[in-house]
Amino acid sequence: MLGKRIVILGFILAAASAQSADYLVSKEAKALDLPFSDAVRVGNLLVLSGQLGNLPGTTELAPGGMAGEAHQAMENIKAILERNGSSMDRVVKCTVMLTDIAEWPAFNEVYVTYFPGPKPARSAFAAAGLAFGGKV
Repeated sequence: MLGKRIVILGFILAAASAQSADYLVSKEAKALDLPFSDAVRVGNLLVLSGQLGNLPGTTELAPGGMAGEAHQAMENIKAILERNGSSMDRVVKCTVMLTDIAEWPAFNEVYVTYFPGPKPARSAFAAAGLAFGGKV
């Protein structure tokens, strides 16, 4: 049987909405000249771009393997939320990509420390590779 690849692209469209979209980019992200915004706000909805475990404003990954990168990725998410008037306790959905699904338990150990109360809905899967050589 031939292997199959399924690619799922998700888009949230605001075109039909009377509300305009605000494209939010931090000075750290601008320094990296990446082809996307940190976040986009439409009304009271804040949609974040995926975050890696890189140190802010650099392509350098946090030390410490999965745990270090996971903590840094979560801190990057937290910083974007707070910079834009939100917080971790308002997150409703997370999508997690790991380069090795065997590291799922190690990621979860870090993840739950950022969501001590009710947990957001979540998807998690393995990816063949992530930007900057990241693990998460």
